[in-house]
Amino acid sequence: MNKILSTTEHRPWPLPKSPWVMTQRWNDLLFAHWPLPAAELTPLLPEGLAVDTFDGSAWVGVVPFWMDRIRMRGLPTIPGTNRFPELNLRTYVRERHTNQAGVYFFSLDAANPFAVSAARMFFHLPYYWAHMKLKRGEREIEYSSERLLSRKPADFRARYRSLGQPAVKGGLESFLTERYALFTARKSGELVRVNIHHLPWPLELAEAEFETNDLPQAHGIRLPDTKPLLQYSRELVVYIWAVEPLPHRATRRAAEPVPAPGG
Repeated sequence: MNKILSTTEHRPWPLPKSPWVMTQRWNDLLFAHWPLPAAELTPLLPEGLAVDTFDGSAWVGVVPFWMDRIRMRGLPTIPGTNRFPELNLRTYVRERHTNQAGVYFFSLDAANPFAVSAARMFFHLPYYWAHMKLKRGEREIEYSSERLLSRKPADFRARYRSLGQPAVKGGLESFLTERYALFTARKSGELVRVNIHHLPWPLELAEAEFETNDLPQAHGIRLPDTKPLLQYSRELVVYIWAVEPLPHRATRRAAEPVPAPGG
């Protein structure tokens, strides 16, 4: 077992006994988080999930990054699918039956249509195909995303950079980032969990300018008129397990159809 998989003392529960099914590396990642009243997010969650709060507030995160080193267990790398940008809109939840903490994604935009279709099919996640650009300068990252064939504007444009200083560990920072499961719902209404594993996040303080951020509004979320909490991570290797059904049925808003590759 490699060093990442054998380092587990930071996890709130043991690794799954089943083998992982996918690994990938996340790069130049920005965590931008805003506090919101939990009551504003509760109607947007599937049944069986409760909003997780810190000091009485729910949190919504907008997370741009790019991924590479994508590999399915036991399979060769598929050309053209190993490197692309991704942009997430997420919040933090607890599964009502076990009280297990995790992440809930309102949306995940990606520049690779094959990855979008595969993630919807195998992980039941609300992925969307987007036209995305990422430019890594000497000091900062320029990032843009335009969701394709969407009924609502879901564009994002920002510049962000690390300040070169380690972020504070523990407290709110750990609440927002040290999550080792994600939850979603199948079209049938079944709530499911996906376990993940990685080393503790190597977070740095960050700053950013947001030119456009339509993602929250596109999913019924209105961000407060306050500065976000910003953190940056240079890279993190992640292992992902197969979908596990949970003992709840869920209801959620219908996701938009995925456009076929090439439009």
